[in-house]
Amino acid sequence: MSTMMKREKIKAVIEKADIGSQAKISGWVRSFRNDRFIALNDGSCLKTLQIVVDSDNFEADLLSKITVGSAVSIVGEIVESQGHGQTIEIHAKEIEVVGEANTDDVSKTILQPKRHSLETLREQAHLRFRTNTFGAVFRIRHHLAYAIHKYFNDNGFFYLHTPIVTGSDAEGAGEMFRVTNLDPVNPPLTDDGMVDYSKDFFGKETNLTVSGQLEAELGALGLGQVYTFGPTFRAENSNTSRHLAEFWMIEPEIAFADLDDDMDLSEDFLQYCVKYITENCAEDLDFLVNREIQEDKQKPQIERNELTLKERMDFVVGNDFERITYTEAIEILQRSKPYKKKKFKFPVDWGTDLASEHERFLVEKHFKKPVIIYNYPATIKAFYMRNNDDGKTVAAMDVLFPGIGEIIGGSQREERLDELKKKCETFDIPESHVWWYMETRKFGTVPHAGFGLGFERLVMFCTGMTNIRDVIPFPRTPNNAEF
Repeated sequence: MSTMMKREKIKAVIEKADIGSQAKISGWVRSFRNDRFIALNDGSCLKTLQIVVDSDNFEADLLSKITVGSAVSIVGEIVESQGHGQTIEIHAKEIEVVGEANTDDVSKTILQPKRHSLETLREQAHLRFRTNTFGAVFRIRHHLAYAIHKYFNDNGFFYLHTPIVTGSDAEGAGEMFRVTNLDPVNPPLTDDGMVDYSKDFFGKETNLTVSGQLEAELGALGLGQVYTFGPTFRAENSNTSRHLAEFWMIEPEIAFADLDDDMDLSEDFLQYCVKYITENCAEDLDFLVNREIQEDKQKPQIERNELTLKERMDFVVGNDFERITYTEAIEILQRSKPYKKKKFKFPVDWGTDLASEHERFLVEKHFKKPVIIYNYPATIKAFYMRNNDDGKTVAAMDVLFPGIGEIIGGSQREERLDELKKKCETFDIPESHVWWYMETRKFGTVPHAGFGLGFERLVMFCTGMTNIRDVIPFPRTPNNAEF
């Protein structure tokens, strides 16, 4: 093998298409047809690069080691391809088998070249990165993460790393994972027989965070505008296609801002991210669009997507988001045909949270554009949301997308100390647990706002995947912490 040559990515070789030049590439064998044509992929793009092998120039023992799943390095000449669907190919001059793959073992895995169910792919999550579907999904996930950081950086936000281990429950739901180094069999006990967390590592009861929002607020009230982007954890025993126990959240916070500013930010941010994917991930996006179309053909007509993946993305980028109050949303739903014909599964009453079916009706059927609902009943929202003057609602907002429903939840935060004290009492949150949060309201308090975006929800929207387990590399769900 020509050690002086530098390896090139297949993506770069295809884009450059430097006919007549020499190239060194490495990757995994997708197929080896007729002992002559190797389809090689290195993960840098969706495409495989065809390697043409003249068997007379190589030992039979070497060629026998080139099997599906094996890793090889190739040095050869780039030539114009006569084959269908490819512009160039490489005529191999040197071949090195870097890592062999036993054919019998490969036959038991998803590496064998045939169609596999998504459930089977999840069971072999350590190998699914090599498939076209998951290569496309995780490349888009990367580009989305980059777009998020670029958007906030370009708009003057500071990236804040908030703690993963916390002593507070930002959402007040209590569905948290405990963090401890106490002996699980014989923990220290207090005089009344309870676990004595003062003897724990942090000297108090601590958990994995459900949100970085409260800490992000502290950052915004000094740095002006910040954002978090990190893992969060919820011990909700839910095995649906929309829930994970470990997931990633993006949470911007902006000082000197009200609910209107928050809605403006969420709309601009989402349109930027979706547009970034349509402009920078065309090949992977086209593959996923076609994949969804083929999947839809197997479904009953009623379950098929009315819009293609690309059309749904254009739907978001090309429309101003409709803004309505929660009260207006309830009135629209109660006047709708599905409500009158009792086709909604969940009730539509003022004071109850909207279900996904209601959200999707408003977006996909009624307005036919993304929708932001704001001013929700105080009783169904978190303690930190600012009370409105009507005494019934809070300055909260949710952004609704086609096919997804709620994708962002946010609010103007309660900046008035006396009101926040009342909220803590109403929600049974001891002030001693959030004393530091309360103190920011004593020293130059200002109106401020922010929102939370579940990153995997956005990846689902931009890839067309319908199960959240398929847009995170290693899903953590009830009874599943494999890999």
